[in-house]
Amino acid sequence: MRSIISKAVIPAAGLGTRFLPATKATPKEMLPVVDKPAIQYVVEEAVAAGLDDVLMITGRNKRPLEDHFDRNYELESALRRKGDADRLARVQESTDLATIHYVRQGDPRGLGHAVLCAAPHVGDQAFAVLLGDDLIDPRDPLLSRMVDVRERHGGSVVALLEVDPAQSHLYGCAAVEATEEGDVVRVTGLVEKPAPGTAPSNYAVIGRYVLDPGLFDVLRRTEPGRGGEIQLTDALQTQAADEKICGPVHGVLFRGRRYDTGDRGDYLRAIVRLASEREDLGPEFRGWLREFVRDEIDGVAP
Repeated sequence: MRSIISKAVIPAAGLGTRFLPATKATPKEMLPVVDKPAIQYVVEEAVAAGLDDVLMITGRNKRPLEDHFDRNYELESALRRKGDADRLARVQESTDLATIHYVRQGDPRGLGHAVLCAAPHVGDQAFAVLLGDDLIDPRDPLLSRMVDVRERHGGSVVALLEVDPAQSHLYGCAAVEATEEGDVVRVTGLVEKPAPGTAPSNYAVIGRYVLDPGLFDVLRRTEPGRGGEIQLTDALQTQAADEKICGPVHGVLFRGRRYDTGDRGDYLRAIVRLASEREDLGPEFRGWLREFVRDEIDGVAP
């Protein structure tokens, strides 16, 4: 009988070089998306899917991540004295979200190596991996669907997004076969960032995985691949090629709302979209945005 999944792993050891100089002293995961750091959205997604045991894989200069999810008694006391119950609740929200653990990836050797760092914590249980650059709208419960597919079929599950073929070389891409379920495919092969024109399909792997614990043994045997790093995609390719190793690999086709915060332009677009939809900010912000766009089109100077 398969165990119910309760553990989530969030790799957060990257340097965030695309956001320099902002990330020189501030972890990229702590950059605000409206008024919450990006990493909090990811933890909230895991919790919403029933995964309340979270392990973050961190590195140097990532202490602010731990501080954010820890208690801040001085701040909480100050807010109580002011009678600011609303802000107090928002401060405490991150602390009460989940049980969060931390381990350092001392040697940054790729995503596969980061996932392998979770082996002592995860043990022999299936687990989810959520990458912090991908924010999934809570109205589109992708992770819950992936957990359901894993519980029914075993093995590992990846999230797939249909992309422009011209962009396939930026992702890991999957060769797939249809199943009886419209949003689920069987993954028969995976290639990490294929050369232009060589991708097996235009289905790209995005930053959500539900993995069989047997994949840890595969990762231990996986040689460094693209970029000299241990690629999670390569380990999943090994699993897909021989399901006797630790079960099949399935893909869930995601057609919902995704916000990419790993790219500066997409990061700004994510803030605009999320702010526009907020009940407390949206009406005024949308009004300003309409005026701004109209003035830009008309060439009106600010």
